Amino acid sequence: MSSPATAPPQPSNLRRIVAASLIGTTIEWYDFFLYGSAAALVFNKLFFPDSDPLVGTLLSFLTYAVGFAARPIGALVFGHYGDRLGRKKLLVLSLLLMGGATFAIGLLPTHATVGSAAPVLLTTLRLVQGFALGGEWGGAVLLVSEHGDARRRGFWAAWPQTGAPAGQLLATGVLSLLTAVLSDDAFGTWGWRIPFLLSGVLVMVGLWIRLSVDESPVFQEALRRAETRRGGEPEKPPLVSVLRHHWKDVLVAVGARMAENISYYVITAFILVYATTSAGVSKQTALNAVLIASAVHFAVIPAWGALSDRVGRRPVYLLGAAGVGLWMFPFFSLVDTGSFGYLLLAVTVGLVLHGAMYAPQAAFFAEMFATRMRYSGASIGAQFASVAAGAPAPLIATALLSDYGSSTPIALYVIAAAVLTLIAVGVAKETRHRDLARVEDRDGEPADAKPAAAAAGTV
Repeated sequence: MSSPATAPPQPSNLRRIVAASLIGTTIEWYDFFLYGSAAALVFNKLFFPDSDPLVGTLLSFLTYAVGFAARPIGALVFGHYGDRLGRKKLLVLSLLLMGGATFAIGLLPTHATVGSAAPVLLTTLRLVQGFALGGEWGGAVLLVSEHGDARRRGFWAAWPQTGAPAGQLLATGVLSLLTAVLSDDAFGTWGWRIPFLLSGVLVMVGLWIRLSVDESPVFQEALRRAETRRGGEPEKPPLVSVLRHHWKDVLVAVGARMAENISYYVITAFILVYATTSAGVSKQTALNAVLIASAVHFAVIPAWGALSDRVGRRPVYLLGAAGVGLWMFPFFSLVDTGSFGYLLLAVTVGLVLHGAMYAPQAAFFAEMFATRMRYSGASIGAQFASVAAGAPAPLIATALLSDYGSSTPIALYVIAAAVLTLIAVGVAKETRHRDLARVEDRDGEPADAKPAAAAAGTV
């Protein structure tokens, strides 16, 4: 028999929840990735014009990395209040912060207008973006995971994950269209602002949809039980409970993110630099390759999520980590040919393998933590890893290219990350059958997980 908290939701309601999470994450990732693409293409000239071109790119990617530094802070703040107040309110706030910062970037004066104040303002807005995204991911995937049918949690929770390639697709598509129809001078003067200003319209759409969904029933039930059990006594902060009961799970999440995060930003952000400077590929060609590959990435993520419902989160994740590591040398060899077809193949295969890690990640991380500390635990594990993984990835890759003039050190860098992920996921427990409705006991200890299939009345 299903408990009230775990009963499968009505299909129409679940689709609305999935749509709200997907559209919101798409907009937030659009904003975040738009900055990364602009950092690779124009920000070095607009905000660091006095530097050598490659040094300017490094400085541009440094401001890009600053956004990652703010993500753990966002994870701590949003996680704390998301576990206390609920998922929905914090998701609305994250969307407003991200959209507002992105829109403001589109209005920024450049170095030519205000001098050194321009990169300072750019960096400040990038910090706001990172802070918002640090709270977005955990809330979006939990809202779906805690509403969804336990038997297909991997599939449903994978849909918010498609917001990353959808945002990449949207950001790259808009930039690709503008670079195709505008001259380099026009794009560098004013055309680059258009995608950032479009964020204001997208945020209004996302806000309208997010305000229409219900709070997580699993969270509401856990909150009710906690209040009844404690009789009004103050609770420990979620962070304290996470570090006390789930520190091993946090370490597993951090390790699991290494290959996933590093490979993604090398394949989608750094490749715009490498393909145009080392492989002699035009800016338009590189953007088109990432654009098409992101569409494939979007399509395969739900499929990988569904597979994780059948065989488990760990096998699919391990396949992706091993595949990305093995693909790195062929990846750069294909890009070095300068052929669009080979470039497209390199990026597409890389993102398909990345999807095998990214798709089950949402359900995998959600299933590791008890309900009243799940937002904090999942967010902390995911976002603290981003500081060591995604944040410096384009910066390290560009520096390695500058120092060695070869892709070999970059490939070895990604392979090392893949090894770390294989170890972390290899020692983790399988979580596919855990019931998210289980809450911590009276002493705050997480209850032992029971099979979700049993809660749903199936094997």
